Order: sequence, then structure tokens, then C-alpha cells
Amino acid sequence: MLPVPVPEIEGPLPGSVPGDPLADDVEDTYPFFSTTENLDLYDYVEEEFVISGTANRYSGGEVVSEHPYRTRVVVRRPDDPRDSNGTALTEWQNVSAGSDLDALWGPSAKHIMRSGYTWVGVSAQNVGVSHLTEWSPARYGRLDVTDGGTVGGDQLSYDVFSQAAQALRSSGDLTGGIGIDQVLAIGASQSAGRMTVYYEEVLPHIEPVFDGYGFVVGTAPEADRTEPVFQVLSETDVAWIGPAEDTGTFRRWEVAGTAHSGWAGRRARAEIEERDFGRQSQYDCVEPPFSRAPLHHVLNASYDHLSAWASDGTPPPSAEPIARTGQGEIVRDGDGFAEGGIRLSQVEVPTALNTGDNAPANPEDYFCVLFGSHVPFDEDELVERYRSHAQYVWEVNRVENENVREGYVTRADSLRTRLEASRR
Repeated sequence: MLPVPVPEIEGPLPGSVPGDPLADDVEDTYPFFSTTENLDLYDYVEEEFVISGTANRYSGGEVVSEHPYRTRVVVRRPDDPRDSNGTALTEWQNVSAGSDLDALWGPSAKHIMRSGYTWVGVSAQNVGVSHLTEWSPARYGRLDVTDGGTVGGDQLSYDVFSQAAQALRSSGDLTGGIGIDQVLAIGASQSAGRMTVYYEEVLPHIEPVFDGYGFVVGTAPEADRTEPVFQVLSETDVAWIGPAEDTGTFRRWEVAGTAHSGWAGRRARAEIEERDFGRQSQYDCVEPPFSRAPLHHVLNASYDHLSAWASDGTPPPSAEPIARTGQGEIVRDGDGFAEGGIRLSQVEVPTALNTGDNAPANPEDYFCVLFGSHVPFDEDELVERYRSHAQYVWEVNRVENENVREGYVTRADSLRTRLEASRR
């Protein structure tokens, strides 16, 4: 097994987000996609670092060449080490939209912070790094994961990701002195695909640096290692990813009514996109876009399960898959809801039709296929379904109790859903 070296670490880098009192006292820009969450409320801090070193290019499991790299890492962590749970969620930044996106931080930020996780975002791919160098040449101009353009196909990304994890394991330089006992790899969509390649083609030849793997709304490998693999799919993804069986080191959860990229993520990104891009994109979809069924509630529970699974071998509960026809199509009831799967109260006790299905009304808005749909019920439909508001709240509580008991949602997220139902 090839050892994974510890990269050089520079930082934390100076710079503040607009509106920060320190912004007038520094000459640098702020970190791209710096969070707009209220970190002070949870006594968290955000810091940005540069890591650099030598990454390998592989072919058939063999190292064919070595190349220098230099990239950035964003860390959001408890300010006080005593508030840390000792686990780092290390996210492979998603670049499907042409720039770094911390897809799994935004919707789950409150759970991550109230639980004491350290979140780490790694800029591993050239699309994201190139955008950074254009967005702020002063801050990011020296970043490069292509060895001056001589290595394409993001072939260095795998070692970049590994070395970021090794930095977390080896010292507290990235974490303000917080000791990290467990490093989990997480990635969404395109990033899950890159992590699948990492797991299947690179990991067998290097020393393991991750204790477990979370593949979200994307592909996942057939788990054949001791480190556990947890895959969570939205309803959108079930339409194009084939079925899989749970094993001793693999779990898959499929969540009815949820979208690959739903409302919670869009809402979490709104201020950031308006700040860093000048606007948040609008889309013309066949159905009203962005399912409101909260996939992130299930993701929050999955992180806690994955951490326990990796630390003490306690496997997550299994879950019924979304029902499919013999041709692989999703089975729907008479109202249009997907059958089977993990059933959140927003789907089981609905006030709207939430699905993982949609399409572009304008060919340019091809991302519509990822957003799912949300069609609110009118007053007549609500009256037909529920005799009273009290009955509606009772049924929400019943489903929430069941999902908490099964381990599919956390108590904190369930409480939020119950409060929203009581105020509806």
C-alpha cells in the first residue's frame, strides 16, 4: 500500500466576508462561497487554508507520474475544541455548475453545528479551482491541480482528497487544535461519482485515510472493504440508478418525494449566490420546481449513523426501497406520490404533491430534471384530506414518531417538522 503524505498547510488565509467589521482592515478578498449561516450562534468559525504537495497520476493501479498541486480547503468547526465531537465530514466540493459548491453543508449546516462536527470542503477538481483563480486572482491565482495544464481529467484529484484527509488525521493545523478521531468522506451527485472512482480504482492501492464513506444522490461502489459505505438517494436518483442490496458494509436509503436538488439547498444558497454571482438563477420547468420534502433531514440522520457504524460497528437500520416496475420505473399511487421508500411526514401526511420528477419547459433549463416538483394542494383538497387542523397535526406526529423510532430522522429535525405543522 502506498503511503499518503501529509501536505504542506498555509493559513488560515486572511479576508472577511462583506459586512464583517474586519473587511475594511484587510486588503484580500473573502473565501468564495463563504457561508451565510450564523456561525456565532453555534460558536463556530470558518477558516480557509491552502494545501500543497505532490499527487500521483495512476493507471491500472500503478503510479505513472508525480505532479505538484496547490489547492484550497475550507474548514467550519467549533471555536472551542471542547465542543467538538471529534469527527470531520470531509466533502468533495461539487463542480457541476462550473464552480465549487458545498452541496452537503448548506441544508445540513444546523445539524452539523449542533452535533459538533468539523466540516471540511476540499477543492479537488480543475473546474472549481480554475473558477477560483478567475474569481479572485489575488487570493487564488497560484492554485493549480493540473501541473500547469499538463495533467487533464482531474487525475490528481484523488490524491488531493486523500492528502486533505491525512492532514486532518496528522495534526490540528487545519482545525485550530481540535483532535480529529474520525474522518468521513462525503460527496453529492457528481462528487459521489468521483468518490466512486476513488473507492474502486485508487483506494485498493493506497493506505486508507477515511473511516467511512457517504455517497449522496449519486453512484456508490460495491462495498468490499472494511470501511462502511452509506448511500442516500432521492426519488430523482432512483429513476436512473439501479437497485442494490444491503450488506454488512453497505446501506442504501431511498427517500420518496425528495429531489436530487430540492428546496432546502436552493434556500441555503440564495444569499451566497446573490453575493458571489450577483443573482440566483431562475428556471422555467414543466412543473413548479424544487420539492419541499426535506431530504436533508434523512441525510442528517445518515451522518450520525455512518459515524457510529465506523466507530463501533453499529450498522444503520435498513429501509424499504422505492417501488419500481419490472421495467425499472417508479411506481406511483393515484395522487402521483412514489410508493415505498423512506416516507417523511411531508409525503405521508401531505399538504402538497412533492416528487423527484420534473423536466425543462425551456431546453436551456436542463437542470430542471434535478429539482423535482412541488404543487401545493388547494383549500378544498386539504379539507377533503383532513377533518381539522388537529387531525393533520396528530397524523404528522404519528409519522414523525415512527421515523424517529426507525432512525430515519433525528429528534431535533422531527421537532422542527412538528412545530411547522402546528403553525400551518
